Amino acid sequence: MPPASASEILVMYERMLLIRRVEERLGADFKAGHLIAGVHLYSGQEAVGVGVCQHLGTDDWIASNHRGHGHFLAKGGDVRAMMAEIHAKVTGVCRGMGGTMHVADLGKGILGANGIVGGGISLICGAAFSQSLQGRGSVSVAFFGDGASTQGVMSEALNLSALWKLPMIFVCENNLFSEFSRSDTVVAGRIVDRAAAYGVPGVQVDGNDLDAVWAVAGQAVRRARAGDGPTFIEAFTYRMAGHVEAETGFLQGAQYRSSDEVTAWAERDPIRRCAERLVQRGQASPEQLAFIEERVAAQVADAVQFALDSPPPSPEQALEFMFA
Repeated sequence: MPPASASEILVMYERMLLIRRVEERLGADFKAGHLIAGVHLYSGQEAVGVGVCQHLGTDDWIASNHRGHGHFLAKGGDVRAMMAEIHAKVTGVCRGMGGTMHVADLGKGILGANGIVGGGISLICGAAFSQSLQGRGSVSVAFFGDGASTQGVMSEALNLSALWKLPMIFVCENNLFSEFSRSDTVVAGRIVDRAAAYGVPGVQVDGNDLDAVWAVAGQAVRRARAGDGPTFIEAFTYRMAGHVEAETGFLQGAQYRSSDEVTAWAERDPIRRCAERLVQRGQASPEQLAFIEERVAAQVADAVQFALDSPPPSPEQALEFMFA
């Protein structure tokens, strides 16, 4: 397929930058004691979510994992509503009842983040079945980590999606760690090879290369829309933050990855790589990128202030969503 246009890359660059700056602010606010719960940050993995979601519309659905802020924003979720939700405010996208691990917006095709490892895979399998019955050419995407690839639901979803040629895309964000364990100590074999057993096409990609992710995602989306069934994408990436921002409290100084490794992966920062390519190709000037940085900073500041100014839910709201 032809490469993305300069304007499209700039849109994706700004979306990645928004995710990064939001996550950085959330990390700082948690450490300062301003959040009610620990947050699982998406920093470092932005090219995967953005490169995939750029091909999707409102009628396409995604499901996420506990690291779901990035997917929410990549799919076009409202940053104000997400920030308010993380702050447990009534103006949040789930009216303050979901919190950081359950951001969702059905109106945007975001079925939600999920605290259950692999939980989004089954949701998307059902969503893709619904879409196949409707026959409108919509697709469903499941984002999950390398740890979720060992869950039984993975085999079930691969089997059904292959048998019924569901418009489903599996996106494994392999960040090399299952929480605090190196993936090669808990995950056997190549993750992408799981798809081959069910006759599902599988592809590996550099998840820190926006161009590469955008290209393989485009092929998978076209295949799904054409009725040719699912595709499995394994994107190699790396989280720049910890597993959860509260981890220093219970790790008590223990280290599960080296500073040299973190530094090496920081050199492959997807946002920096994208910015350098934009300038090298003459698709953007440093001044344009600086302006985007300022615009994103203003968005983040506005979202935080909106959350702080919003009221918490009333106690009575607890009864609105649980009983009929």
